[in-house]
Amino acid sequence: MNKSDDFVIQARGLTKRFGQLTAVNQLDLDVPRSIIYGFLGPNGSGKTTAIRMLCGLLTPTEGSAEVLGYEVPGNADELKSRIGYMTQKFSLYGDLTVQENLSFIANVYSYPRNDHMNRIEDLLDRYDLADRRRQLAGTLSGGQKQRLALAAAVLNKPEVLLLDEPTSAVDPKSRRDFWAKLFALADAGTTILVSTHYMDEAERCHRLAILDHGSKVADGSPAELQAATGMTVVEVQTADAASAQRELMALAEVRSVTQLGIRLRVLVPESTASPVQIVSDALQRIGLDAKVDIVAPSLEDVFVAVTLDDAKKAVAA
Repeated sequence: MNKSDDFVIQARGLTKRFGQLTAVNQLDLDVPRSIIYGFLGPNGSGKTTAIRMLCGLLTPTEGSAEVLGYEVPGNADELKSRIGYMTQKFSLYGDLTVQENLSFIANVYSYPRNDHMNRIEDLLDRYDLADRRRQLAGTLSGGQKQRLALAAAVLNKPEVLLLDEPTSAVDPKSRRDFWAKLFALADAGTTILVSTHYMDEAERCHRLAILDHGSKVADGSPAELQAATGMTVVEVQTADAASAQRELMALAEVRSVTQLGIRLRVLVPESTASPVQIVSDALQRIGLDAKVDIVAPSLEDVFVAVTLDDAKKAVAA
């Protein structure tokens, strides 16, 4: 692999198999410095496995990866002090207090004793945990546990932070607050790799890769991906969305129909002429009144387009 100062994480052909199951398949990755890079995909798409390989916890079946210039997993010990890792499931000690958990992590990282307490006090203040310092971690709310886990993950001031679906069990406000803290870390120079299955979170990333069944099917900034769907998005507003969806899915030109209340998002290949006319004519044939317009693609439209099943992809080609 060619080393580059521009990228802090690189992978080529990274693959992991568990018996007959290929969890990650030929993943190529280039993550620039000081950005938030997202892995977007449903459960089982390979996000967690990829992150565990990149932080040295899993050995690849094939391919190679470097983090901060170190090959992984061979240099995991050297990397430990320079990266942070936050798992999807809360993994700190529920029978220790908030402060005791952070003290334990500081000792694990052999954080300098003369700055040990100063660092912990800074984290307690920064992550709104000062008034919870003596509370047992197991009794914290979901959002408080999330902030504590993030504080523990950044205690050693990592250059790279790997987060595996960190907001899957918290409320929307806690998610917003959490992302504000991630942006502050990135602005301060930390490179962040975060996996998610939330579209609104993926839109916050500077760049992202979409994973499907272990393979990367798209890669770029949200704006780049939205501009390169290869699909025209036709929005339909009608009182009988269910009937409209059934009719439109029967059209050879239509690749996908997603219902959002009384609105439908209809994906038609860009090569198809007069998509609005095609959709309007189909609805008129069954006597439905509808407002039909071409709209800008959303990130969800991108996700649907690049993860179409094989039969739909073959027709789209």
